[in-house]
Amino acid sequence: MSRGVTRLDRGVYALAGVTVAGAAAVGGAKEGAGPLGPRFDLTIEDDLHGTTSFEAAEASLALQAVDQSLKKSGLARDAVDAVLGGDLLNQLYSTNFSARQHQIPLYGLFSACATFTEAVGLGAMLVAAGGVERALAMAASHHMAAERQFRYPIELGYQRALTASWTATAAGAVMLRPEMGEQASDNLGADRAVEGGVRVTAVTTGRVIDFGGHDPMDMGTAMAPAAADTLERHRSATGREWGDYDQILTGDLGVVGSRILVDLVRDGDRFRDRHEDCGRMLYSPDQDVHNGGSGAGCAAAVFAVWAYPRIQSGELRRVLMVATGALFSPTSYQQGESIPAIAHAVEFECIGRGA
Repeated sequence: MSRGVTRLDRGVYALAGVTVAGAAAVGGAKEGAGPLGPRFDLTIEDDLHGTTSFEAAEASLALQAVDQSLKKSGLARDAVDAVLGGDLLNQLYSTNFSARQHQIPLYGLFSACATFTEAVGLGAMLVAAGGVERALAMAASHHMAAERQFRYPIELGYQRALTASWTATAAGAVMLRPEMGEQASDNLGADRAVEGGVRVTAVTTGRVIDFGGHDPMDMGTAMAPAAADTLERHRSATGREWGDYDQILTGDLGVVGSRILVDLVRDGDRFRDRHEDCGRMLYSPDQDVHNGGSGAGCAAAVFAVWAYPRIQSGELRRVLMVATGALFSPTSYQQGESIPAIAHAVEFECIGRGA
């Protein structure tokens, strides 16, 4: 199978010859109690996870997601060319400190809660372009660490607004490699493409969109315009219609942002029939998360435990995933800045099951 990247439009690329070799996710106790909890590879029992800080616990989650993805892909750490990933904390705390442990060459990325699809998109393009044979894309977040960095001291016990999202304690990772034929090349060892595999077929890089929101307790409203922009650019450049997808996944607009998104995209009623949001999927209504889940680990985990197995089995033939991120910081908020947002899209297809 030949590899390559074709420019369809500014920031939109068609890819050939890239597959997902494995995916894994690790979650916290609240995530483990949600509807997707039984599908996590590992869940932790407490927020500190045997460490001395929430930040160190998040780094541990990131490392475990990386190692679980390697295990499910049948690869050792030294068989991977690069890790691409990020988190929400200052200077990519958990990504960098987990990389101190795994010692795989690292590309640290930040697109807030859109980091996962940024990592998958860039990793897939590196593999498609040649040279990089195996790239691992990951993202992580931790509720307690994010809350005390972005909002209030967690000891305050403040009342959350109904539009507020719940930052997920979760990490997800996927292994990307070239699509192979019946015989693998010598440098790829035992890697093989199998019927029911998952192919990455297109990537759209997001633009920073700012509709002037200022409320850090309402990320869904801030991010919906960025999701709409990326979706429309992807559809225009690829020639797809909403009905061409079995599932369109966003993350993490939640209840509020998903409603706004339907109003912003063309053919909103048809879009609604194919759309679901990772923030709405991770928790059940009785878990009191208000708008839904968020955090860099939310979309990564939902893809790993929900979307990837369904594409692999052929239940979903083509999926478009658009993770969304609010690009604010304590500094920008305290200086009175608005909250811009970004969304990156990755298109996946099932191999060999009627796709």
